[in-house]
Amino acid sequence: DQTGTVTFTSIRHVQPLSLVRAALGQGIPAHAQSPAPGAAIPDVGTTDTTMNAYPVAVLQALDKVTGRISTLETPVGERAAFGTLTIVPRACMKRPPEELPESAAFLEIDDEPPAGSLRRVFTGWMFASSPAVSAMEHPVFDVWVKDCVRPPEPEEKPAAQ
Repeated sequence: DQTGTVTFTSIRHVQPLSLVRAALGQGIPAHAQSPAPGAAIPDVGTTDTTMNAYPVAVLQALDKVTGRISTLETPVGERAAFGTLTIVPRACMKRPPEELPESAAFLEIDDEPPAGSLRRVFTGWMFASSPAVSAMEHPVFDVWVKDCVRPPEPEEKPAAQ
């Protein structure tokens, strides 16, 4: 009796890197090796000439226990804290408005729980349009890229008379 039986005769395995390249038109590598502590910042340049570098990464973070969602506007190279996570964007790239929308950030995320030691939980590119392609695996927190922006221009104060 063949009722209720499903047989898969051929499943083609798709590498995550190919999904990322497809999402960005062959531009940005999906992952990079974590540098040793104290090592120089990795080269996270891109060969996708349609993307421009931006100085601030806009990230969202979710605490799965409390349900708290926070938006973090973090300058490239600076640290942001969320719960036990420390997040450092190393690059933030965005396509111009006339192109297919896409923002991507190269992130280094460390976790230091109160009773544990510091460990790297994610290093690589995250994409605003496809957060599941390169996602951080963590039991308590989720982090994803929303956008790349420039900081607002400071307002000029009128000269004192």
